[in-house]
Amino acid sequence: MTLEILDRFISVFGKNVYIQEAGDPESPVILFLHGASFTSQTWKEIGSLEFFAMHEYRPVALDLPSYGRSSRILGHRNEFLVEFLNSIGIAKTVIISPSMSGNYSLPFLVKYPDKLLGYVPVAPVGIQKYATQLRGLDVPTLALWGESDRIIPNSQADIFIQQMKNARKVILKNAGHACYMKATDEFHQQVLDFLKQIEMK
Repeated sequence: MTLEILDRFISVFGKNVYIQEAGDPESPVILFLHGASFTSQTWKEIGSLEFFAMHEYRPVALDLPSYGRSSRILGHRNEFLVEFLNSIGIAKTVIISPSMSGNYSLPFLVKYPDKLLGYVPVAPVGIQKYATQLRGLDVPTLALWGESDRIIPNSQADIFIQQMKNARKVILKNAGHACYMKATDEFHQQVLDFLKQIEMK
């Protein structure tokens, strides 16, 4: 059985933001961001949207501003995700945030932790910049890194563990910076196990 993957545009700050989504609209939402070399299409191509929809979640992947089919949005980076969630009508979500998207997810995490059911940083940029602001946050967090990441050392995953109350890390073997590309099945399973452990309400 192949699930239907829908696509549409959402207006954020008066600009078009492109999304692809699957699953029951009433299911818990998983928001997929992307790195600088990727777009929402990546999550469709590696089967993430179908995988999590089949497990009764609502995966939503977006093209960040100036990427893929989304418009350019000047400024507003720190407020982009909260405005996006308000525009699409999502109160709380789990965010999957690889690499460059840390520029969006980390300021969101420290300012709006109550809007996060869980956080999955995948070797995001900006960890050291926000390290002190992470202290004491209790958002369930799964830090995922590729064993041979040469861009963001996997030792930076320890910052989440040291600063946050409910964080753990998993290192994926035989994978680099974009670990979900080389270790896709393991990536999916680790995220699914994490989702099953947290309160998705």
